This record gives sequence, C-alpha cells and structure tokens, in this order.
Amino acid sequence: MHGDARLPRNAKEGLLFLLIISMISANTIAPVIVGLERGFSKEVYLDTLKIIPVMWVIVVLLVKLVAGPLAGMLMPKFAGQTDGFNARILLNTLLNVTVISMLMSIIGTWVGTREVSLAPLRNYLHIWPRNFGIAFWIELLVAQPVARFVMRTLHARQARATDNISA
Repeated sequence: MHGDARLPRNAKEGLLFLLIISMISANTIAPVIVGLERGFSKEVYLDTLKIIPVMWVIVVLLVKLVAGPLAGMLMPKFAGQTDGFNARILLNTLLNVTVISMLMSIIGTWVGTREVSLAPLRNYLHIWPRNFGIAFWIELLVAQPVARFVMRTLHARQARATDNISA
C-alpha cells in the first residue's frame, strides 16, 4: 500500500493528506454533532465555528499521538497479507475513527461546553455510537476519498513532470 498513488509517499504528502482529512472532518462532523445536540440553526452553527479550531488541533494531536499508533499496532492483527487496498483502508478508517470518536465524545463535549464535567461520561453510551456513526460515514464517504483524490492527482502531475524531464 505504501507505493499506491492514492496515499502519501513522504512526510510532506502525509501532512497534506492529514490536513485535508482533518479540515473536512472538523468542518463537517462537529457541526452535525452539535446540531443534533442543540438543534440546527444559524446561531448554533456560528457557535460551532468558534470551537472548530480548538477541536481541529485536538483531533490532529489525537490522530498522531494515539489513534494512528494504536491503529498501526492493530492493523497487522486483523489485516491479512492478501487483503486489498480497499479492505485495508476500510479497516484503518474503522480503527482510527473508533479511537478518535471514543475520545472526542468526551473531550469534544468538554471543549464545546467549556467545562470539564461528568456529563459526557454519564451520557457516553448514548452519544458515542451516534458520534462514531457520523464520523465514520463522513470519513469513509467524504474526507478519505477527497484526500486520496488529491494524492492521486498530485502523483499523476509528478509522474508527468518526470516523464517530461526524461523525454
């Protein structure tokens, strides 16, 4: 999978890939979840925009420091040598979204309400499955495909540039 044109091939591309996914996720998942909690209105959406930068930083840190390493450890236990690209991407997305949604169902509530309380723990079994479902489908159907499209386009341009130089 490392050489696949749909995935980053170096640290710079990895950062771009992460930025695309995290920006799409933060700007869609948070407003949907907050809208379901407080109702969908212009005021609620504008309030959500105020917390998105903080949420984005938290999510990026959790992906890099917690979910990514954990998914990396679990992938070999579940993915077989003959599993294809789509199966591996689906499993990786499932593992990452599970970890992030579990943590953000608590942390996100604290950031959104601007207070650390037991409320997200008391309501955890109610809010986590919903948050996981929202995050998983947005990742699977929007964020990941857009990021992979950008990578494929970037690599196609690089290949054309290399072909033009050698020609």
